[in-house]
Amino acid sequence: MKHKILILTLVLILSGQAFAQQNFDLTLSDAQAYALEHNRTLKNASLEIQKAEAAQWKALASMLPQANVKLDYSNFMGYELKFGGMAIPMNPSGNLTGQVAVALSGAQLVGSQLASMAKDMAEVSLKKTEQDITNQVKSVYFSILIMEQTVGLLEKNLKNIQKLHEYTEQSVKVGVADQTDADQLLVQVSTMETTINSTRRSIEMLYNSLRLQLGLDVNTGVTLTQTIDDLLNLENSLQLLKADFVLENNFDYRLLKKSTELSEKQIALNAWSYGPTISAFYQYTKKTYFGKDEGFNTTPPNLIGASLSIPIFSSGVNYAKVKEAKIAYETQCNTLADTEDALKIQHSQLQYNLTSAYESYQNQKKNIEVNQRILNNISKKYEQGMASSLDITTSNSNLLNAQSSYVQALMEVVSAQIALEKLLNINVSK
Repeated sequence: MKHKILILTLVLILSGQAFAQQNFDLTLSDAQAYALEHNRTLKNASLEIQKAEAAQWKALASMLPQANVKLDYSNFMGYELKFGGMAIPMNPSGNLTGQVAVALSGAQLVGSQLASMAKDMAEVSLKKTEQDITNQVKSVYFSILIMEQTVGLLEKNLKNIQKLHEYTEQSVKVGVADQTDADQLLVQVSTMETTINSTRRSIEMLYNSLRLQLGLDVNTGVTLTQTIDDLLNLENSLQLLKADFVLENNFDYRLLKKSTELSEKQIALNAWSYGPTISAFYQYTKKTYFGKDEGFNTTPPNLIGASLSIPIFSSGVNYAKVKEAKIAYETQCNTLADTEDALKIQHSQLQYNLTSAYESYQNQKKNIEVNQRILNNISKKYEQGMASSLDITTSNSNLLNAQSSYVQALMEVVSAQIALEKLLNINVSK
């Protein structure tokens, strides 16, 4: 028995380790698809649709007949009713009452329309959330790749500086170089190593952000199987500049437009406070006596009724509600008009941002190539004794600045592309 328990414990431990060591190899499209299935924010957006469907059914059900059944029991403890010299026994009795009733008003009809519109808004909100999640995954995916590329550039620089430092140390030993030159290069090596380690920690934070978007455990391994070169299609990105901006394709605009329609319906809902309410019911009652005699029964077995309620005077409350709703609708229309203009301006601004980011990227790409060649030339001259360690330090700093500017320009291209894609509701990624 002890051996079985030990074996079972080992199996559970190994299973837990296997689960903890689970690794996901993801392309960008794989990561986006997984996020759409497992992201918790997206799950909540889906639940909002179910909640809106329940509210819609609730509004419809209020216009349908409502039925209920009631059972009751009465015992007068032997009491007799004296009536005209007669004693009428009040025997124990029980009632079975069934009632069907329905009440209809214009407010209920408008309420069901409001519930239907709320469901439509929830569906648009879900699509917007899906767009936000896929864009966030894309942004983090690109950021990781760019930061990893940055580490590659820094490591390449580090190897060059380490090589020069080793050469300088050897030169110091044979008396053809000063220790100060070696120390300056050593500082460069330490600074580069610190920068690389800091960048790697930033990359791990980005991986954690990606795990959060995917709904993965923090210990789950994630490997990105695509590179910047695979994903960064600048020709496709620039095609966004030629795409027409259709307001109806923008989810923010569609949500605001639906909200404006809801505000308009609120006017009708409040206006129906002037309208009548019609109600009708049918009731069946079966009374049973538990004594020897039937007793005095005044309950009819069948009962039908109807009513018409018409509001006459509300001291201006209904008028105030309608006026308030009209003002809210007018305000919402103004907001919608402002948003239309703002989105058109935003479209122009995002086109400008993408164009500028692309031009800056091309410029920084050339700049990094030039500074790399300069450093290579200075390094060769340094080895030949034709340049100083200060020249090396300056050239290396210029290269680092160029690399930093290149990475920043690359991030700006990606950010500008994603922002314009979101506005246009277009995806140009491979």
